[in-house]
Amino acid sequence: MELSIVIPSWNTVDLLRACLNSIEAAPKPETEVIVVDNASADGSADMVAAEFPSVVLKWNDANEGFAIGCNQGIELARGDFVLLLNADTEIQGEGLMEMVDYLKSHSDYGGVAPQLVHPDGSVQTACMRFPSIWTPLFFGTPIERWFPKSPELVRYFMMEWDHSDERDIDQPPAACLLVRREVIEQVGVFDETLWLFFNDVDLSLRMARAGWKTRYLADSKVLHHEGASTSKFGSFVPEWHRNRLTYFRKHFGWLAGPWVKLCVAFSMLDFTVVQGARRLQKKTYEDPRPLLRSFMEFLKR
Repeated sequence: MELSIVIPSWNTVDLLRACLNSIEAAPKPETEVIVVDNASADGSADMVAAEFPSVVLKWNDANEGFAIGCNQGIELARGDFVLLLNADTEIQGEGLMEMVDYLKSHSDYGGVAPQLVHPDGSVQTACMRFPSIWTPLFFGTPIERWFPKSPELVRYFMMEWDHSDERDIDQPPAACLLVRREVIEQVGVFDETLWLFFNDVDLSLRMARAGWKTRYLADSKVLHHEGASTSKFGSFVPEWHRNRLTYFRKHFGWLAGPWVKLCVAFSMLDFTVVQGARRLQKKTYEDPRPLLRSFMEFLKR
């Protein structure tokens, strides 16, 4: 087996069908497809079983999250290359062959990612540099609003690049990421404490620290319905903050915990003041109390 495609699935039945159809139609080497369904309530698993009998289907009784779901699929995978693929994607053209061929001909590269495009054909500027200790201060706080083109944001989001040319990158999103099996065996699978977010950042960082490079192929395109699954997750924002906190503690030490919490507190204070001012001015405002309760829970972590 040359290629294993691992697709975690949660409540995206129509998009998952389109994804699997695009894989069937795409030129590819000897390939197996593995779908890990995280207890979808929309019939996703039943659809896969009925319409795609050749797909290896792993049924979970509960939503185990992105990292665990991917790891379950990787455990079942037999291919020399493992493609981590979101259910809200569609392979276009020769993308699968181009990505596999690149890794086969470039032994110093551990991973490769395609250009992600929106349904209207516009490019998703999804690749980023690794977070620095300054990222929590400049991203997601009032400073981002005050200085949207600060050097840290320009660096982190690669604002100087329009994603139109091929190059080495730090962290592509795991919406579509092809990785060598030997890399996974060397650096390990996803960190399951990063339940939904920052698990791909952590994997890319471990790959880079082990000496593996990652390539972005601008001519290989994959359609991505961005956020189709995560947007349905009710605890989206709290989970993002929890996972970011875990990531920074892991890679920047225990002092990163108080630092990230301080940055979030800065944002919380700004939000509360702004909403209070809007209320005094008899403008539409958002009650900060639910967010404050969530923030207090975050501080206990």
